[in-house]
Amino acid sequence: MSEEVMAVGWDAIDEAVSQVHGEQEPKHYGTMIPYSLGGQDPLDGISAYKSEIPVPHWHFVTYGFSELYEKELENKDYSGYGFELTFRLVRSEEEDEPPAWALNLLQNMGRYVFNSGNVFRAGDYLDANGPICLDADTQLTALAFTHDPELAEMDTPNGKVEFIQMVGITEDELEAMQTWKTLGVLQAGINQIPSYITDLTRPSLLQSPEIVEAVERGMMEDGSSTGFLFVDQLAWQVGKKGWFNKQSHVIQLGAKQADVIGKLLRGRIVKERNLSLVGQDLTIVFKPDHQVGYQENEQEITITLNKEAAEELSQNLVPQEKRFALSSLEGISFQIMKTHIKNQEGAVVKTIG
Repeated sequence: MSEEVMAVGWDAIDEAVSQVHGEQEPKHYGTMIPYSLGGQDPLDGISAYKSEIPVPHWHFVTYGFSELYEKELENKDYSGYGFELTFRLVRSEEEDEPPAWALNLLQNMGRYVFNSGNVFRAGDYLDANGPICLDADTQLTALAFTHDPELAEMDTPNGKVEFIQMVGITEDELEAMQTWKTLGVLQAGINQIPSYITDLTRPSLLQSPEIVEAVERGMMEDGSSTGFLFVDQLAWQVGKKGWFNKQSHVIQLGAKQADVIGKLLRGRIVKERNLSLVGQDLTIVFKPDHQVGYQENEQEITITLNKEAAEELSQNLVPQEKRFALSSLEGISFQIMKTHIKNQEGAVVKTIG
């Protein structure tokens, strides 16, 4: 068929994967109705291969983040978004079909990318705000992204494509990646999670003293690689002016992210780096400076901190409802608000703060 002949991007993925899995016929799950025509699934397909090395697992490969057929986008260097996702999941010996939740998770990643335009690159992370497998008894509540250990970047007729592997991680591992760097934490734990295979039953890497030491040493030496943090609860309340007093402006933050923001400030300001908190309608930029102060500019607030002010702010940013001010920053106070974690039905399942 002519459409099959023109599927040069698809063929390139097949060729790359065949170098790893040989002639194995994968379990393939295609999409009946294209996303562009109102279908529910944005990816054209997902293949699942059985792999035995280093432990039995499913190796999922997506089709659809890159341009699978003819070239449509203007960027000639990269095919589509420039990547395809892979995912490695522990497989039991008697398991002959990959679990549906893993396929749904990959399609959800597709919805996120297609709807937001944000792409995944090695070193990224994403908080799932709950188990990556719904209703599972697992500590894995977030995702990290690294290069697939077996599939290298490839050139296709439509441009370059990277294979970015998704890895299930715990809440404290996510925090360590935010306050240091994703690839550093993953590398420190490579013996516990070989080939970055996701195992829903595994404990946190940070139960190992050696890994904790490696993370703390990395944070001290490198600081934090997180320059931008997307914050769910972020608001700026303008203070009121009166005849005899002037109320301070208030920065509101959610309790869930307060602690990690404090650690990020330590890892950024001390290393003379900026930290941007990005909310839905507001961005707050913290900058290192000898002078402590702030500046308003439409939807962006810039706050300059010296090391002492950064340390004072960091110590006050705890997951607890409270309001406080910094001794050296006039005109601004900070308010930590309760965070309500909701399930897919919208019911509150956990309150922080």
